[in-house]
Amino acid sequence: MTPLDKVGEFGLIRRIQETVQLQQPSTVLGIGDDAAILAPPAGQEVVISTDLLVEGVHFDLTFCPLKHLGYKAVAVNVSDVAAMNALPTQIVVAVSVPARFSVEAVEELYEGIRLACEAYNVDLVGGDTTGSRAGLTIGITALGLAEAGKAVRRSGAGANDLLCVTGDLGGAYLGLQVLEREKQAWQADPETQPELSKYPYVLQRQLRPEARMDVVHELRDLGVVPTSMIDISDGLASEVLHLCQASGTGARVFTENLPIANPSLEVANEFNLDPIMCMLNGGEDYELLFTVPLADHAKIKNHPDITIIGHMVDKSEGANLITKSGQPIPLRAQGFQHFE
Repeated sequence: MTPLDKVGEFGLIRRIQETVQLQQPSTVLGIGDDAAILAPPAGQEVVISTDLLVEGVHFDLTFCPLKHLGYKAVAVNVSDVAAMNALPTQIVVAVSVPARFSVEAVEELYEGIRLACEAYNVDLVGGDTTGSRAGLTIGITALGLAEAGKAVRRSGAGANDLLCVTGDLGGAYLGLQVLEREKQAWQADPETQPELSKYPYVLQRQLRPEARMDVVHELRDLGVVPTSMIDISDGLASEVLHLCQASGTGARVFTENLPIANPSLEVANEFNLDPIMCMLNGGEDYELLFTVPLADHAKIKNHPDITIIGHMVDKSEGANLITKSGQPIPLRAQGFQHFE
């Protein structure tokens, strides 16, 4: 392994730059100068989002491979661009790296970043590298393009709009439960081999989530323009409340419509966890939650990866979870929150 001080900051940047391939026509100049140069096409607006991933807060390197971490860091930022109904184009990456890391470890992180850039057709156009006296920190800014005036905000939903979610929920949270359990077993007995082979689905959901750009493209093909949209990072309940607050509406979410994959359900049962709680408050699924006009019902009702989980109502009715018996329960955000 090569210590970082053997190559220095600029040597590390050169090694990273050698792996970068530009794909976007809007990228005029990428890594190598004081700043990147971008040229958005006429009639397009730029959307920008930034996320920080901090060791010990957002990830644990005991069980999170660096390549997966690099991929996830890009995916969660692309997910924010997707939630604006925009197409991602570029990212800027800043990393603060502890001295304990080798050059090869940093290259492994950037290999995950490179793979995500390839998967989402985005360009890595700049960033920064610095040392850290604490843990690893990754900061990514993602840029995307939307047709002028067509970016979807959280604030456009109206009463009677259908409330929809992509994919399935709760898997990432349950994957974290598996990883935390195996970490505790390893800490108690370092000779213990982690038992992870039974849990590929939930582990993938936690360690290497995907931004749902596929659904963004499919909605465009169907001629469906969401009236509001958000990605599910902090739990479904929290995100429904965000849409309600921004749009000035209430919502009715039906428990029997909430989507959970069979592998996630099996893990929930193993850990004696309520699957509905996992779906509502687990977080880190990075699925899309969006609303569409009732008139678009026929266009999406048979989509294999979109579930209609409820509808928006007048603000006076509040945001409620409706049980199978028809009992309304006020929705509360109980997912992860910083500064608590």
